[in-house]
Amino acid sequence: MATAPESAPLPLDGLRVLDVTHIVAGPFCSMILADMGAEVIKIERPGTGERGRSNGPFIDGPEGQRVSSRYLGLNRNKKSVTLDLRDPRCKQAFERMIAESDILLDNWGPGALRRLGLGYDRLSEINPRIIYASLTGYGDPEGPAPGPYSHWPANNPCVQGMGGWMTVTGGPPNEYGDPGPQMVGDNIGDSVPGVWTALGIMMALESRHRTGRGQYIDMAMYDCMVAHMTSTMPFYQATGQVAGRERGNMLSAQLALQAQDGYVVLAGAGGAEKWKDLWRLIGREDLIEDPRYLGEGISGEFYMNHFVPAIEEWTKQRPKAEVTHSLIEIGYSMGMVQDQADLDNCPHLEARGMFINGGNDMGGTFRTVNTPIHLVGTPVTPNNQPPLLGQHNAEILCHIGGLTPEELAELATEGKV
Repeated sequence: MATAPESAPLPLDGLRVLDVTHIVAGPFCSMILADMGAEVIKIERPGTGERGRSNGPFIDGPEGQRVSSRYLGLNRNKKSVTLDLRDPRCKQAFERMIAESDILLDNWGPGALRRLGLGYDRLSEINPRIIYASLTGYGDPEGPAPGPYSHWPANNPCVQGMGGWMTVTGGPPNEYGDPGPQMVGDNIGDSVPGVWTALGIMMALESRHRTGRGQYIDMAMYDCMVAHMTSTMPFYQATGQVAGRERGNMLSAQLALQAQDGYVVLAGAGGAEKWKDLWRLIGREDLIEDPRYLGEGISGEFYMNHFVPAIEEWTKQRPKAEVTHSLIEIGYSMGMVQDQADLDNCPHLEARGMFINGGNDMGGTFRTVNTPIHLVGTPVTPNNQPPLLGQHNAEILCHIGGLTPEELAELATEGKV
């Protein structure tokens, strides 16, 4: 009888990442690396820590402690040290850590580390194998491809707007006016660049495997968001027309229908035969003889005022799960519009292992979304709770940082760690 193969280690086991990031984009990237086995060491400001620790909403502990739910959701499986890099002793400890690390990740803003004398030129002198990924809004103004916006600050709303997403998000003008461009309602302007930066780091690791040398990775949030305009940019190149919020492609691509308890999404409706199947399903065979109800030569006005209401006469009488399953059975691509409570109770996500319960720094648990990478034959994603501020100062700074316990105590007294 064949024996089961031993599990391989997680793919990034043995790699060390220095994580000089805050808020969402950088921590999201480093969380992916940590979930895949890397030792991720957060470098935080003494006293306050990274800015994400102060972002609400907060979870309150039994003795007045407070912890940011945003911070908990992005910083599992990491370690935390505090360093004031303006202090020469802390800077020296940081340089020793660079010598013993594989990756440096930074999203403090254009040139922030360079102004401290810690640009890539200096870091590569210390460790020629170091991979330094800098994630900024519009790219490094002193990097390989500076642009006229490179000095601009950026955040999630800025790059959603600049990257073209808000132009195509939200409803079209109606009798009540123009609702205007809308943001996608979560921080995709941060998380999308975070994923791309993690991918860039993996490419640089493969390059280092071949050449023995690290490199500088100049990532821009703006670039990453534009790269995801995978339909509207080709449409513009082919037609010269700017896609907006008019929903002119609803018949073949996207349609939200009201159900009894919410909405469902119909995508890729197809041709006349599929519409016939739908009208038969909902008991409206009388519409099959009208080519307009088979999607032939109709205007947006007819579509919104006649076509959709005819379907919704049926969907509004049924729960969204029933509508979804019924239309899938006749060949439609369907989904339910789900809110966060729906997601939290989704049996499919539960079966896929997409939720993990970690700690919350106060002895409780915190249910969060897992990294969606399923590697067969490797251990499950580790689940260590996000670190307290400076929790690993002694472990890290007195080891790879080269400080003595006495030096560490002196720096702590001065508020430098």
